[in-house]
Amino acid sequence: MSGAAGGRVDPMTANLLNYDLDGLALFCEGLGEKRYRAVQLFRWIHQKGASRFDDMSDLAKSLREKLRGVAQVQAPPVISQHISADGTIKWLFDVGGGNAIETVFIPEDDRGTLCVSSQAGCAIGCRFCSTGHQGFSRNLTTGEIVAQLWFAEHFLRKHLQRDERVISNVVMMGMGEPLQNYGEVIPALRVMLDDHGYGLSRRRVTVSTSGIVPKMDLLAEQCPVALAVSLHAPTDALRDDLVPLNKKYPLDELMHACKRYLAFAPRDFITFEYCMLEGVNDQPEHAQQLVALVRRYGGGAAWCKFNLIPFNPFPASGLRCSAPKQVQAFAKILSDAGIVTTIRKTRGEDIDAACGQLAGDIKDRTRVGERIARQRSWTIQPVATVTTPVTEN
Repeated sequence: MSGAAGGRVDPMTANLLNYDLDGLALFCEGLGEKRYRAVQLFRWIHQKGASRFDDMSDLAKSLREKLRGVAQVQAPPVISQHISADGTIKWLFDVGGGNAIETVFIPEDDRGTLCVSSQAGCAIGCRFCSTGHQGFSRNLTTGEIVAQLWFAEHFLRKHLQRDERVISNVVMMGMGEPLQNYGEVIPALRVMLDDHGYGLSRRRVTVSTSGIVPKMDLLAEQCPVALAVSLHAPTDALRDDLVPLNKKYPLDELMHACKRYLAFAPRDFITFEYCMLEGVNDQPEHAQQLVALVRRYGGGAAWCKFNLIPFNPFPASGLRCSAPKQVQAFAKILSDAGIVTTIRKTRGEDIDAACGQLAGDIKDRTRVGERIARQRSWTIQPVATVTTPVTEN
């Protein structure tokens, strides 16, 4: 790969990372070229990691000359790269305007998972997520989303000296709410799934959402991939406080949307993410309420699974992590009720490759810290722990 993370994208030329295959075919059509040329170009970009048109040896010379004047293949510049002792890698990308996004690669014995961002910042404002405390800057373009995979995949092939694909799973669990950037996320997903691109299975691409119900239904129709829902509470009263979006799409609407999604999903279950917060949502009665919530919507408990996430504290949250014994006891209640339950393991601790703590120092643009300080009634003692995004087969 050449020029994978060079300078800024020239606004006068098209960044070809912005196009799925149909979009690239239309772009090539505008240059007087047939669709098969777009397929060739798409393969060079995504399967081989090429960014220089001169390196695309089986493209007609006339097409290469046309492309040099109107197009480029360019990822955002890399500000920093950190490699953990356990092999986890974190990249910080500069997306302009003083904004940065993070991308995390998590290697495991049977897979390689990339956690991808969809926005610079986040507007959802979940209490336990430091990204939300930074406020929202802007949506990423399709090209900026795809570039995270494009750069990481071809960097890793070179770094690990491998010719075959390294990244087997992608989770849209980085900065931002993917379904609030639906129009840019969908073409990016199509690039990931396309056999001429990365050829990822729908079962191995996961979109995580806080519960934007109309877009969940649209995703089911247009590009059904694995779905993870940030639940974090068994009742509306508690979820209103932890996930403010619940006031717009309360639990009953959300759970019905999850059941509708199952008819289209590549898996036969929905994953619920549940951040364990000491004294807030981690008591036995909360677990029992979750069991009742799941059963209320039919199908027993087999239609979903839970990922329990040890909270990664930061001072502005007013929250702390549940004790390991409490998490284990909580998981047992769910498991005994027939719900498949996992506890997310810690990875990349030495490089802060943490769920909910992306893109450096917290900038509390929302002043939510002041609001929480007025509301909270428990003592805050930060606890050091780091979690990684869920990685599923």
